[in-house]
Amino acid sequence: MDEALPFTVGMISLAAKMAKADGVVTKDEVHAFKKAFKVSDAEMKDAARAFNLAKQDVAGYETCAEELVAVFRGDRKMLEYVLEGVFHIAKADGVLHPQEEAFLGQVAKRFGFTNAEFTFMKARHTIATERNPYDVLGMKPSVSNDELRSQYRKLVAESQPDEFVTRGLPKEFVLIATEKVAAIKQAYDAIAKERGI
Repeated sequence: MDEALPFTVGMISLAAKMAKADGVVTKDEVHAFKKAFKVSDAEMKDAARAFNLAKQDVAGYETCAEELVAVFRGDRKMLEYVLEGVFHIAKADGVLHPQEEAFLGQVAKRFGFTNAEFTFMKARHTIATERNPYDVLGMKPSVSNDELRSQYRKLVAESQPDEFVTRGLPKEFVLIATEKVAAIKQAYDAIAKERGI
């Protein structure tokens, strides 16, 4: 089964409902979606119709989230990619609004992620100067240098843009993967500099 279609449909619905979470759907959020998910002109008409219908109200996101869990048979990596995509759109206007963060937290719970896992994902989408680099890497400050390096290598390997395409996600999703790798690298570099490693 081609996972790109349900992924894109799910992204349209969740992105529209998330954009509505703070009460206003901005042009930046719509532009971020279009930039990440380039579709043909014919498909854009259908995507726009689905987006406009979904953005009318935040209600119903639970069903959309549960459908994605079913489509991907609980594949946590695919569900993480969906959440990363919605985060990308949420921060398009330069701010992750509290209502958007709360919405994303609820979606993460529906996807089966713990509060700690959500905190790690959210950290990668926080303004760079406000990020806790340990949160970005999903580690505690007490971690050893070897564990830190191991976690860094693992996260970079899992987040390579090619991985997104291999999983059947739209190739445009590479933009989000590239941002994720940059956040991980920046966090590791900050800790390494602080530790002198």
